[in-house]
Amino acid sequence: MVDVKESARHSVRRFDIRRVGGAARAASAEVAGGARRGENAELDSDVVATEEPLEIRLGYSRPDGSRAEETISITMRTPGNDEELAVGFLFTEGIIHAQTEVQSVVPRGQPAPNGLVNVVRVELAPGVVVDFKRLQRHFYTSSSCGVCGKASIEAVAVQGRFELHGVGIHINRDLLGELPAALKAQQAVFEQTGGLHASGLFDAAGTIAAVREDVGRHNALDKLVGNALLNGRVPLTAFGIVVSGRASFELMQKAMVAGCPLVAAVGAPSSLAVDLAREFGMTLVGFLKPKRFNIYNRPDRIV
Repeated sequence: MVDVKESARHSVRRFDIRRVGGAARAASAEVAGGARRGENAELDSDVVATEEPLEIRLGYSRPDGSRAEETISITMRTPGNDEELAVGFLFTEGIIHAQTEVQSVVPRGQPAPNGLVNVVRVELAPGVVVDFKRLQRHFYTSSSCGVCGKASIEAVAVQGRFELHGVGIHINRDLLGELPAALKAQQAVFEQTGGLHASGLFDAAGTIAAVREDVGRHNALDKLVGNALLNGRVPLTAFGIVVSGRASFELMQKAMVAGCPLVAAVGAPSSLAVDLAREFGMTLVGFLKPKRFNIYNRPDRIV
């Protein structure tokens, strides 16, 4: 298994900078040379979120029973929770369908000069079938500007395994409005850098059960879903997901595949995100603030 604590150590990097005007973040470092920064300080140092590639490889069985390896994705991510990211990505993209299909997640190759291992191999259980032709079609659909929204939603319907129209989760509107602050309070790397997206899993009592951060909003959600899958929480019918930015089609797709009936975004939703929510019976909240937000579908779940 990937050493999560070791990879998390690489989530931020420190750089010498020249600061022009304005106050530095309280969490930033001392002035270069050891002196504390002052109002007129120019030389300083700052911490930023790490961005490094992660190659996800898949180990699987051929029809004759022999084992093979295939690179599935290379994504730019913030190191930390790489095991969850790989598993969550495979699940939300419909490559795996259950925790039991994963035997292990192991680092591959030698560490880079900075100490990071940027390749992981997800070992599937013997006999798990991977449809690479369908996988290629799905990636084309999700990445091509010329594919219409209707086709994109139909592609999600093929992946979806959980019926969400009848899910009866409810949350108090005041508790919902408190989620952005609760999410931010658990964003350890954001507190240092100010440069990460976050996704949080919350229950009907407004308690945040898990938070994951990443430079990519889709990676943050994949890490969150991977954590839930590895801990036996999927389908997420008893939970909602709160995201620190906007609600895109891709985030809604991943939440739907994970069986989550409620997505709340601090930012705006896209039109296709609203269409997807209405197609699959998901509650979608945007512009989430204390006592103020928009509900784009299924307001009956907000009480």
